[in-house]
Amino acid sequence: MRLDRFLSNLPQLNRQTVRRLLASSRVRVDGAVVCDGLSEVSQFSRIEVDRELLQAGKAARYFMLHKPTGVVSATEHGQHRTVLDLLDEPDKTDLHLAGRLDLNTSGLLLITNDGQWSRRLTEPRSRLGKAYRVETEQPISPEYIEVFAQGLYFAYENLTTLPAELVIESSHSALLTLHEGRYHQIKRMFGHFQNKVIGLHRLSMGAIQLDPHLAPGQYRALSATEIVCI
Repeated sequence: MRLDRFLSNLPQLNRQTVRRLLASSRVRVDGAVVCDGLSEVSQFSRIEVDRELLQAGKAARYFMLHKPTGVVSATEHGQHRTVLDLLDEPDKTDLHLAGRLDLNTSGLLLITNDGQWSRRLTEPRSRLGKAYRVETEQPISPEYIEVFAQGLYFAYENLTTLPAELVIESSHSALLTLHEGRYHQIKRMFGHFQNKVIGLHRLSMGAIQLDPHLAPGQYRALSATEIVCI
């Protein structure tokens, strides 16, 4: 939100007063004087007028979780445990998921209270690479590699999937990197060959890789390097 709009929305201030406050260098954001009302502020910004604190600013929080199978990617659910149930953190209701995993899919899940950060992570235009280990019921042949690289037509959405990279690890296991997130996309892609996916595990999202030291159900805060790489 623009700073002048934030200030004007406060009941004790109007637009004219806000202009005077900004022009006279009486507004501080995160400790620095700001005179430009077009400056962007967020829920994480500390905002003061004449040293009176108007918004303390929340601390931005970023976590990676090793999601186990059988846990729902949701903030609340009537039948299953949710990923937030696995977190021992205060004010968990402020957190949301930056992307989701199906009930029976395991692996990397990112959780934050920073909406702008999570939008950069999940918006379709970003085409962020997401890597998965896939296990299948039937053998995976080299034919899959070329078909996935060309894209598959999904009649329900009337679209062709973006090129995906497949690396075959063994007869029934492969690494697949997607650059989009269609509904049950991986299962539908392998379903093109009548090959059922029996195991699915997300390894990475962009440059953020699942910490190998995290057991299923465990989590940790992201490092500063991991946060800025999105």
